[in-house]
Amino acid sequence: MKRITILIADDEAEIANLIALHLEKEGYHIIKVYDGREAIQAIQSHTIDLAILDIMMPGIDGYEVTRQIREKYHMPIIFLSAKTSDLDKITGLVMGADDYMTKPFNPMELVARVNAQLRRSMQLNTSTTEEQSILEVGGLTIDPEQRTVTLYGEDIILTPKEFDILYLLAGHSRKVFSAENIFEHVWGEAYFESGNTVMVHIRTLRKKLGEDKTKNKWIKTIWGVGYTFNG
Repeated sequence: MKRITILIADDEAEIANLIALHLEKEGYHIIKVYDGREAIQAIQSHTIDLAILDIMMPGIDGYEVTRQIREKYHMPIIFLSAKTSDLDKITGLVMGADDYMTKPFNPMELVARVNAQLRRSMQLNTSTTEEQSILEVGGLTIDPEQRTVTLYGEDIILTPKEFDILYLLAGHSRKVFSAENIFEHVWGEAYFESGNTVMVHIRTLRKKLGEDKTKNKWIKTIWGVGYTFNG
C-alpha cells in the first residue's frame, strides 16, 4: 500500500513539529518546511498527498503557494492561520484551500480534518467510470479524469472545490441542490455552520464562467431553496 505523504509548511518550528508528531502517530510520512519557497520546492520534488500551509510565511505566503499549487496539482490543502475573521477564511477557501483552521488549534481536530480530506480525495480518485463520464453541455465541456473545464474551447481554471461543485450540478441538470446538499457532497462532511462558504464558491464559479458578462446563466439560483444547473 502506498504510504501517504503530508507536507507541513510553517515558519514556527514548534508548531510544525507538534503537527508532525500527531500525524506520524497515524502512520503518515511527513515533510516539514519553514517558508513558502521550500514548500513549492517540496511539492515539485515529492509526491504530496495533502499540504498543511501556514498563511503568514516569509518570502512567499500561503496564498501564493496555494495559487502555484493549483496551477498543476489537486491535492487537498488545509490552511493554518492566526487570522480569525470570516473574510480571511473565505479568502483562503476561494484561493483554493479545502479547509481552514485558526491558531491556536486542537492537534487532534487537525488530525481528524486531515483524515476527512484524505478520505474525500481517495473517494474522488476511485469513483466509477460511469460516475466520472465527460459532460458536454452547449459550449461547456467538463472532463473529470483530467479535471479540466473548457467553455467554447477556452480553458477555465477552477479550484478543486469549484470543479466539484460544477460537476455535481452539471451532472444532475435541473435538479435543485441546497447549500447544505452541495457542502455535504463536495466537502464530504456534515454542513453544521458553514456560513457563506458555498455561496462564495458559487459566486466565483459564476464569474469564471463569464456569467457577469452575459445573460447566459449556467448556474441558476432558486431563491429560498438552492442552486441548479441551467443546461
